[in-house]
Amino acid sequence: MSETKTALVTGANKGIGYEIAAGLGALGWSVGIGVRDRTRRDEAVARLRATGVDAFAVPLDVTDDRSVAEAADLIADRAGHLDALVNNAGITGGHPQQPSTVDPDVIRAVVETNVIGVIRVTNAMLPLLRQAPSPRIVNMSSSVGSLTRQAGPGSETTTGPVAVAYAPSKTFLNAVTLQYVQELAGTNILVNCACPGFVATDLNGFRGLRSPQEGAATAIRLATLPDHGPTGGFFEDAGVVPW
Repeated sequence: MSETKTALVTGANKGIGYEIAAGLGALGWSVGIGVRDRTRRDEAVARLRATGVDAFAVPLDVTDDRSVAEAADLIADRAGHLDALVNNAGITGGHPQQPSTVDPDVIRAVVETNVIGVIRVTNAMLPLLRQAPSPRIVNMSSSVGSLTRQAGPGSETTTGPVAVAYAPSKTFLNAVTLQYVQELAGTNILVNCACPGFVATDLNGFRGLRSPQEGAATAIRLATLPDHGPTGGFFEDAGVVPW
């Protein structure tokens, strides 16, 4: 097995995902850039390589079984293992998302990408993760998925506007993460959720207050946890996010 650590970051062509890839690459990792669109994928790889990152293209549509299986085969052929999987790809579903008027198809589409896509990719990559000495899975969640924060006073300022597709998809993702934690208990695979904070990306019209680099920090930390690090946690820069 190569001593070089290998990561796959989904949705890594821009924003937080790109900065996660850049951060891991700066640590000497080889990073798979999992992106559906060929042009955007190749441009991201070229930009990262120009900075010295060992980036490689991984054609990947998280909503497509065949695409995900082929991505796993590509990484198996290239590295034979996977040290970290960062499930970053996600969509908001657009706005408004009032519960009383939302199109159910919007919810289906968001869950397909933000939840089922994570399950699909994780399951395809698990055999490769099991081949690594200290594998890590990081699911990019959000504090908008925190039921505690949603139910607390001033929730509109802490978790944003009503978004019946997006916010519950992150709650669902958090719950799915804990199911993996339970199944993988006793293994060396650490599984955690990361909240990037309110980052300026195209998902929110660049209204966020944090930079993509700042948003990537927690995910990079969780992807590089030492042995016996935490598992089954929900973290942001300030510490633990309440479920």
